[in-house]
Parts: sequence; C-alpha cells; structure tokens
Amino acid sequence: MKHPSIRELFDYWTEQRGVRPAPERADIEPGSIRRALADTFVLAFDPQAGHPFRIAGTRACAAFARELKGEAFVELWAAESRPLVRDLLTSVAHESIAAVAGVRGTSAEGELDFELLTLPLSQSGRTDVRVLGAFAPMDIPYWFGVHPITRLTLGTLRYLEPATTGAAEPGGVPAMPGRQRRGLVVYDGGQA
Repeated sequence: MKHPSIRELFDYWTEQRGVRPAPERADIEPGSIRRALADTFVLAFDPQAGHPFRIAGTRACAAFARELKGEAFVELWAAESRPLVRDLLTSVAHESIAAVAGVRGTSAEGELDFELLTLPLSQSGRTDVRVLGAFAPMDIPYWFGVHPITRLTLGTLRYLEPATTGAAEPGGVPAMPGRQRRGLVVYDGGQA
C-alpha cells in the first residue's frame, strides 16, 4: 500500500474488525478517517446492478467530474477489466478478505495512476451486502476534476491476508494458530 489514504483506511478497518472477519457497518465512524474520507466509498454488493455506489468521497467523485452515488462501479471500468473487478468484489465479500490494486485511469488530457482498496463490511453478520473502499490518485495533475476519467483499467492486484493473533475469539475461546489464505484458515498438521 503506497497511498496514505489507503494505509489509513486499511489500518482503521483492521482495528475496528478485531478478531471478526469484517467490522460492522455501524463500527465505521467517518470522523475517525477524516484524512482518507475524500478517497473513500461504500458500494452495495449487488452484482445485477453492477455494485452501485452508496456513497463516494469528494476526491473519488472529482476524478470522474460528477457525483457517483447510485452509479454502477463496474461500469466505470474498461470492458476487459470488468470481469476481473466483478471477481475481485465477489472475493472480498464472500471470503471476507481485503484487496489492493493498481489502477490506470484515462481521460481526454492523459492517464493517471490510482490505488484501489476494497474491504468487506459486515451488516447483520453478513459480509455480502456492503464493500468499503478507497480510490486514491497517486498524483493530482492540473486537469484533475475538470477532465473526467472515462476509462479504468485494472493493473496489479494483491489480496491482503489479515494478521493472525492469539487473541480470544468471541465467547472467550482462544484462537487456534493458523494462517489466513484467501479467506480460509489453514492449520498445519498431518502425519509426523
């Protein structure tokens, strides 16, 4: 994670999550992430509707020179990136795993690199309802906010394994040591 907004949101999400797969939507306090808020968004996990924005920060909207609320997140992407973005959001929501990606945005004035973070949010115990994220420009050129990004292309993608701890699970039972792997816990064992 390179961008300060991305690191701040991920650290806050991790702190709010604790030992749970994802923090509850109500656990996210906008004032606690005020420096990252302009780059932050929340998506409805709705594959049929293209995962519409529920809310989007001012800098995320400025990149496209319009309000994004209600727009389909998937429709912002170039045709070749759309299946990858759908798979990314499905993995985040169903496997309760975070992901960070490099993104290239194209406008009439040129190209701009972004960093994208997607995180699961829990709502009533389900992680397939909302996705929290941040979309941060690596530089801000003179045309940013005036000439909209018209096409996004997904670049490098990395799933982030949450740190495992020996903390107690809810109910007071100590967590067993294991490694997180794509949303699953792997326990070493077998024959000696």
